[in-house]
Amino acid sequence: MAESTKRTDDVFDIDRIRKLIELMKEHELGEIDLRQDNQRIRLCGAGHGQQLLSPALMAPAVAAAPPTAGASTPVPEADGPHIVYIKSPMVGTFYTRANPNAKNFVETGSVVQNDTVICIIEAMKVFNEIPAEMRGKVVQVLVKNEEAVDFGKPLFKIDTRG
Repeated sequence: MAESTKRTDDVFDIDRIRKLIELMKEHELGEIDLRQDNQRIRLCGAGHGQQLLSPALMAPAVAAAPPTAGASTPVPEADGPHIVYIKSPMVGTFYTRANPNAKNFVETGSVVQNDTVICIIEAMKVFNEIPAEMRGKVVQVLVKNEEAVDFGKPLFKIDTRG
């Protein structure tokens, strides 16, 4: 890309990524998650479930690929090729609803879209809304309300056909 047309706010700018990795090391950060328009890059430090990832590995998913970078992975073949897990992106406490008097975000049988909030994970007193980042139907909720979850723990089983 020519210097005159290069975007200075691009999350995939290699110099910016290098600086972010250095900041992660310097401040012992476990993860950085950046979003710009429909692009996303997530850097996870070593010892937090993954090694630092290169931008090539974090490129946005194409339409034919399984949904999202790292949020879900295919289930063993016994469940079928259209079944995927949505996994926890962080360590924290899993909540099925926004407050004790609210309805659950999703339940078995719910249809979800990319931007559907499926749960909240509280980490260090910060309540993080977790989007589905895929289209499909919830086959099973794998975690109970207020249960502690680790990074990568399967939270939901999704049928991407429905």
